[in-house]
Amino acid sequence: MVSDTPRYQWDHIHLRSPDPDATAAWFEQMLGAEVIRSTQQGKPRIDLRLGGADIFILAVGPNDKVNPAPVTPHQGLDHFGLAVGNIDAVAASLKAMGVEFTREPTTIRPGVRVCFLRGPQGISIELLDRDPKYV
Repeated sequence: MVSDTPRYQWDHIHLRSPDPDATAAWFEQMLGAEVIRSTQQGKPRIDLRLGGADIFILAVGPNDKVNPAPVTPHQGLDHFGLAVGNIDAVAASLKAMGVEFTREPTTIRPGVRVCFLRGPQGISIELLDRDPKYV
């Protein structure tokens, strides 16, 4: 029997930035993202690969009518999460590089520790450390 239910898979995350080079550099330096430079429709484009996901960065020009980043928490897409091991060491390393944290590493339930950091343009990023014995 063939199902009519569509199958959904992640394809990409799309960011808007007034400085795509700086945004890409931040994700590369702080989170180890792979920066991919290409040309699309005759214009330079910067994409990232992070944790198996593609992140596209669209340049925002001075005459583009784009709203500023909202203050978190807010309705709609609030943040994206990245799985890590040894969250306390990861957080300490990121702090040493100057990353701003909006929530320190915290145990939210047995076997799960999280923290939140602020990326470029106010992007909220959650780091999660899940102990496999609780999954």
